Amino acid sequence: MSDSASNKEDSIQIEIFPIRILSPETAQKLIAEIYKVDGVVRVLVQGNRLPDRVSSGPGTGEKVEHPLRKPIQIGDQVIELKICAGRIRIELSNAEAKEKIREVCEKLLPFSFEFREGNFFRRKPTVTDYAKLGPEADPRLLGMFDPKAKPSQLVFIEKQEKKDKDE
Repeated sequence: MSDSASNKEDSIQIEIFPIRILSPETAQKLIAEIYKVDGVVRVLVQGNRLPDRVSSGPGTGEKVEHPLRKPIQIGDQVIELKICAGRIRIELSNAEAKEKIREVCEKLLPFSFEFREGNFFRRKPTVTDYAKLGPEADPRLLGMFDPKAKPSQLVFIEKQEKKDKDE
């Protein structure tokens, strides 16, 4: 099994934990700005699931029209938000990116939030990672999804390389 992307000695992991659940619009703005910062290795958005269908009771099987379940656009990719964006974990390659992320949060979040540094991503594959992704899994995907979710539900956005204006 391969080592995780977070095994780099100089990588920094931070967590942004707002005191409120983020609306789809705020989540889109925040994630899009984080996505633009140089030095971001990977981002994980966590929160409670937003059900697609009623799972029990008299309305079993009926579609749920939840106001927080909306599509958001990150870069040039549109993603349906299937969770309430509650906390965001980010792995960075350098300390300058950490300060840029803090500035983005202070600018876009109109309420208080916790900004912590620590170890939030797994450094080695777990049994779930092995079962879901196999022995030759991309190390950037380790620990990045819910064990109950299907691998097809994982959204992976790669940063687009900036093109020079001279080309």
